[in-house]
Amino acid sequence: MAWIYLILAALCETAWTFCLKLMKFSDLKALRFANLYRWHGGGSVISPFVGYLVFGLANIYLFSMAIKQISTATAFAVWTAVTLLLIKIAETAFFNQRTSWIEVFFLMLIMVGIIGLKTYAMQVK
Repeated sequence: MAWIYLILAALCETAWTFCLKLMKFSDLKALRFANLYRWHGGGSVISPFVGYLVFGLANIYLFSMAIKQISTATAFAVWTAVTLLLIKIAETAFFNQRTSWIEVFFLMLIMVGIIGLKTYAMQVK
C-alpha cells in the first residue's frame, strides 16, 4: 500500500506543479467578491489556487503515509524520479512542448543517478 501512496503523491506533486504554473497572482490579487463565483470572472482565476492547495496538501499527506513503511531515502528518490517523468509527459501531452532525444537522454541520466545514489547508500550500510 505504501508504494501506491508514493505513486499517488507523485501524481499530486505533478498536478501541484502545473497548478503553480497556471496560477496568475496578478489576477488573483484583482479578484473581488462580486466576480468570485462566475467562471470567467473568478472561477478560472481561483481554480489553480484551489488546486495548488488541495494537491499540495494531498501530496504531503500521501508522502508522509508512504515514508512510514518505506525508507525515506528510497521514497524520496522514487517520488522525485516519478514526478520528473510525469511532468515531462504532461508538458509534452498537454502543453505541446517538443521533446528531443537529448532531453530524454538527460532525464534518464537524472533518474539513473537517483537510483544509483540509493543503491550505493544501501551497499555502504
